Amino acid sequence: MAAETQELQEGAKAPDFSMKDQDGKTVRLADLKGKNVVLYFYPKDDTPGCTKESCSFRDNEKRLQAAGAVVLGVSLDSAESHQKFIKKFSLNFPLLVDDDAKVSKTYGVYQKKGMFGNLFWGIVRSTFVISPDGKLKKIFSKVKVDGHTDEVLDALKN
Repeated sequence: MAAETQELQEGAKAPDFSMKDQDGKTVRLADLKGKNVVLYFYPKDDTPGCTKESCSFRDNEKRLQAAGAVVLGVSLDSAESHQKFIKKFSLNFPLLVDDDAKVSKTYGVYQKKGMFGNLFWGIVRSTFVISPDGKLKKIFSKVKVDGHTDEVLDALKN
């Protein structure tokens, strides 16, 4: 599995993707050309860190829009799980379904993780800021939730 992930570099072209959102609508990176894209990968719907991160993006919607950014969340959860998460926390952006981890592998965030002595494959919390020309402007790996939205906003300004 590790061979399927790749190490992405800032300044490189962002890998294109096509995923379904919580309502079954296809979202393609190519269709967002000309906009800043905040593509954030998170481990699981409705868990403490993921909820805090998602709600921070929700609460900063006006600032993100002012920076010309589109926010997209990605996890391995189902469309139904995403719908419940969006409804429960009034999230105001799409959550994309990567149930086969294909895009997570392409972006290098599907990795072996450890918890309570158990090893398993999952998403390492990461955010990619993609510029209007489709290049990786900023990569945040192993994100700490507190203050992360401000880091993303700073990256959008530069």
